[in-house]
Amino acid sequence: MGRLKQIFKGSISALFLALSALVFLQPTELEASSVPVIKTYRSPKNATRKQRRVTKFIVLHTTEGSARGALEKLSKNGECHYMIAKDGKIYTIIDKNRIAYHAGVSMWNGQTGLDSMSIGIEIAGYHNKEITSAQYASLKRLIAELKATYGIDDNRVLTHSMVAYGNPNRWQKRKHRGRKRCGMLLAKPENRHKLGLKSKPLYDPDVRAGRLIDADPELSKILYSRPKNITVAQTQTKPIPVTSTTTAIKPSTPTVVTNQVTQTKPNISAGTTTTTTQPLVFKLPSNIIGPGRSAWDIARDLYNSADTIYHFPDGSTKTGKEVKKWKSMPEGTRVEIGGGEESENPDVTLMEIGKDGTVLEITGDEILSETTFYFPSNKKGYYLRGSQQTQKKIEELPDGSFVLVGYKVGGPISARKPVFDICGLKWNMPDTYYFNPKKGTLKSGADIDEKNIPAGAYVFYQE
Repeated sequence: MGRLKQIFKGSISALFLALSALVFLQPTELEASSVPVIKTYRSPKNATRKQRRVTKFIVLHTTEGSARGALEKLSKNGECHYMIAKDGKIYTIIDKNRIAYHAGVSMWNGQTGLDSMSIGIEIAGYHNKEITSAQYASLKRLIAELKATYGIDDNRVLTHSMVAYGNPNRWQKRKHRGRKRCGMLLAKPENRHKLGLKSKPLYDPDVRAGRLIDADPELSKILYSRPKNITVAQTQTKPIPVTSTTTAIKPSTPTVVTNQVTQTKPNISAGTTTTTTQPLVFKLPSNIIGPGRSAWDIARDLYNSADTIYHFPDGSTKTGKEVKKWKSMPEGTRVEIGGGEESENPDVTLMEIGKDGTVLEITGDEILSETTFYFPSNKKGYYLRGSQQTQKKIEELPDGSFVLVGYKVGGPISARKPVFDICGLKWNMPDTYYFNPKKGTLKSGADIDEKNIPAGAYVFYQE
């Protein structure tokens, strides 16, 4: 009998310990279940992604395509932490404490590379259309949980359109805001109210500080619109003195004047008629190239993508990769932006002279900058820093030479100087590049793992 009691007591103790482990030793799993998520599209990249050291922001995106297509692409590339379908179902893609490549070239209040310090949430839908009530409800719950978990205040819940920026290109001579319109309607005060957010940024700190220029004033009006009937507190970000001027593109919906219309109106009381001649005014559709609207205004950083199709007035078509003469693009060309592999975060950092434009079109005012680097195609194993060259020498670089704008460099990498000490968590980001002077090759951080970091290489990473 004593033996039975001993066995019984041992079983009770084991059961108690098991329950204790479930309750006390697994808080993360229980916490994750507070907002139901579906794991069928968890990314195969998840296990290889490093954990973030800090989480400062939540970045909201719109997929710009169907939920099914977006889920497959986001999962394949590990491009967000969560995706919310139109019915409100939440899919987890990358674990919330790991790094997802969702923000791309990004900056907020001087901090760049927001992938390493943010959580990305994709919402199935489009930047210029309202999301569903089910999506609002799910997004509100998810944001509330993430804010509580990481101590994120309302002013650091941002849209991708707020944080994305672009390097110089054919149309913009400086680094600029306006590379993305992704998620822009979620910045409106009434929509943030639906998400339980009581405050919002009321200006762009990087444009105000002169770090970027405003290339899309129309977008800025939406992102930083003031609340009307809803009380939303102003951001606590301290104003930063303006250090340089900003420029703006022409309106994105240009007014076109063509021909004239003659109207004749009778004046009954005077027994006469009045004839007036007025211009015929209409607005071009938003995807048609015309006065004041270029390929970049329509497609932004997807203008030269293989997924963007140009339908010319003569009936011919070309992909973005096939177009060569951008500034002589015929008026009336219709632009069709696809949803392929390049749709969300194309490579907008490593540029090639000749393929992506002339060196002046690629670098703009940054041509001789301390943070612009050149890799001559005729001198394998060498790189040039813009600030140490003359403009004539740079303009003589041959086609096929690569360019990085807005970068820092560290190295050579060695056992005493590991890459982790040089650039931290940015070491394996897609927009980080390893230059091997022995082979004269450039390789993206996304193609590097801890076992094949080349000794003697230099690492180029975003500022």
